[in-house]
Amino acid sequence: MRKRFTQEVTRRLNVPASEQRAYGERLQKALVDANLGDLAGEYIAMVDRAPNVQALFIYFRATPANAWMMIGASPVGTGLPGTYDHFLTPLGVFHHSPDNMDFRAEGTTNENGIRGYGHRDMRIYDFGWVDGERGWGKGGVSPMRFQMHATDPDRLEALLGIRHSKGCVRIPASLNTFFDQHGLLDDDYQARVEAGKSLWVLRRDRDITPIAGRYLVVIDSARKTRPAWSPLPGRKAWSKLPKGGDTAD
Repeated sequence: MRKRFTQEVTRRLNVPASEQRAYGERLQKALVDANLGDLAGEYIAMVDRAPNVQALFIYFRATPANAWMMIGASPVGTGLPGTYDHFLTPLGVFHHSPDNMDFRAEGTTNENGIRGYGHRDMRIYDFGWVDGERGWGKGGVSPMRFQMHATDPDRLEALLGIRHSKGCVRIPASLNTFFDQHGLLDDDYQARVEAGKSLWVLRRDRDITPIAGRYLVVIDSARKTRPAWSPLPGRKAWSKLPKGGDTAD
């Protein structure tokens, strides 16, 4: 799967081995805190929402005795506080289940010319209603719909690597397709298919992994400085952002 990630995902981060181990330890701590410390034998995605990181990592381990092994990493965009209806991306372990059915992007634009979910047929990974920390007013907590999805390929994808969403996790289109094509987080979906259910949201041409997972973990490493392996978007990335373009999610 590591080789496929390199071949199929165009937005990748070159994370040093020492950092891979450190993030594996952060992942394990988050799982222990969620009473999932023995989780193994399946893929898992983890996001570091720290403003100085903004990255997603894919991990795997065969047994609970093994260390977590990183498959790949990509830049993301998480919740940017300071504007009405913008949440901080919630922390914790989130279960990807057809109880909150995924759907696919229509590829249409909003009033600012932004395709908030990306181009047509991009999959929106839906984790249901969760409590989110408000990033406006006096703060506090409110329900928010937590999703992981692609973003506008022409205007916003180049800005991945900074906080820029309303609370969801924005990912590169190629990573969205990678998750979708191989079913890395689709274990519960596949169980329903094997039970005889027909799920329209699943691709007909899937090449699914037999060790799919079902969890997205969000942490905050609170790093004070930006690591070299997670660079900021360049100046050119901002050139296509229209007025109001940072209000799409």
